[in-house]
Amino acid sequence: MLTSVPFERASKAGMMPVRRAPRSLKQEYQEFILQRLEEYKNTVPRAELLKIGDEAVRELQASAQDQYLLTEVLLLEHVDRIIARRLRLPSFPRWRQKHRALREAQREPTHWGFDRGHPIVPWAERLEPGDIVIVLGAAALGEALFLAAHDAEVFLLDQDLGAVEAAEGRAVSEQLAGGFQALVINFGSWFPDLAPSLVAISAGSLSQLRTKQRASLIADLQVRTPSGGVHVILPPAAENREVIPLGPETLQALYRGWQVQRGRRTKRSGFTAIKPPRQLDTAQPALNVSD
Repeated sequence: MLTSVPFERASKAGMMPVRRAPRSLKQEYQEFILQRLEEYKNTVPRAELLKIGDEAVRELQASAQDQYLLTEVLLLEHVDRIIARRLRLPSFPRWRQKHRALREAQREPTHWGFDRGHPIVPWAERLEPGDIVIVLGAAALGEALFLAAHDAEVFLLDQDLGAVEAAEGRAVSEQLAGGFQALVINFGSWFPDLAPSLVAISAGSLSQLRTKQRASLIADLQVRTPSGGVHVILPPAAENREVIPLGPETLQALYRGWQVQRGRRTKRSGFTAIKPPRQLDTAQPALNVSD
C-alpha cells in the first residue's frame, strides 16, 4: 500500500470503504462470461431471444425425460448455455491462458500509449491489490486502466456523461471492469467517500472551473489522502488534446507543504506531490487564492 496509515485504522474511522478481497481468476472468468452474455442479449432483437428460449425448452424437455420440474431458473441457465455455445466462449483453461498474457501486456505503459518515463509508471508498481486510486478526467483513461491492470480499485471521475460511458465500454473490452468504476460528478459539488492512496489528475479536466473551485476540489482530495499518499499531476501529452488551457504548473501552488517532484523533461511535464507523514488533514492555504 502506498500510504503510511494502517488500512484497518483508516477503515474504522470511516475514511474509505472496506477493501474487497482480491478476486480469483475463476471469479474474473465468470465476470467475463456474464459480460459477454449480457452484451449479446442487449444487441439481439427480442424475437431472437424468444427463439432461444423455445430452443432451451425443447432441449431440457428432451434431456429431462420428465424426471424433474422445468423451472424458470433452470430455463434461464440453459438459455445462457445456448448463447455461450453460439458465441463460442472459451473454457476456463483457454481463457486463463489468454487472460494472463493480456494482463501482462496491460501492465506495460506502451499498451496504453505512453512510455516508462511517464510519471504514473513508478507508482503503479508500488500499488497493492485493492489500493484505492482516483483519476480526475476521462482524458486520463489510459492511465486509469493501466492502474486497474495493477489490481488497484480505480475510480475515474469526469463531468461528461459520454466520456464516462466510453470509459466504461473500454474497461469492459479490456476485461478490467471488475476493478474499475467511471462516475459522472459535478466537480466541486459532490465527491465519493474515498480515501485514495494515489490520485492522478488531468489538469485539462479542471480548466472550466474557477480558481477557487479548483483550489477547493484539490484541497478536498488532499484531506482525503492519508499521509504518505501521492498525487500525480499528469503531463498535457497524456490528455490527447490539441489545446490545453490549464497546464500542470498552474496547480503546483496548491501543494504547498507537500513534497513536490517536478517532471524532468519540461515545465509542463507534470509533477508528483507526496503528502508528508503526520500532516494534519486540514485545508491548505491555497484555498485563499483569489479568482
